[in-house]
Amino acid sequence: MISTLALFWALCVVCIINMIRYYSSLRVLLLVLRDCDPLLYQYVDGRGFFTSHGQPSKQLRLVRYIFAQRYLEHHDPEFMRRCERVRRQFLLTSALCGLVLVSLLSMVIWY
Repeated sequence: MISTLALFWALCVVCIINMIRYYSSLRVLLLVLRDCDPLLYQYVDGRGFFTSHGQPSKQLRLVRYIFAQRYLEHHDPEFMRRCERVRRQFLLTSALCGLVLVSLLSMVIWY
């Protein structure tokens, strides 16, 4: 029989690995963005995106840009492919984090 605690920790590890993949994909997206569209790179605060003095309002612009799928009108196919990957990874990571929270809550209720 599989332990529920072991299953929960395995789910947590998978979620953390996907968070790291998402973070890495986002960094690569910003590098591609810097080369193909410098104006958009400045608009979303590409240089300060992962720093402590980054501006969250500008970072949210990139999130809105990706989730509104405005990248489909972009001229660079590499950028479009990276945006689609970041979007899919964000959805996957969000779903996994939600599953971890639901699992944690159910374990607290169960035990």
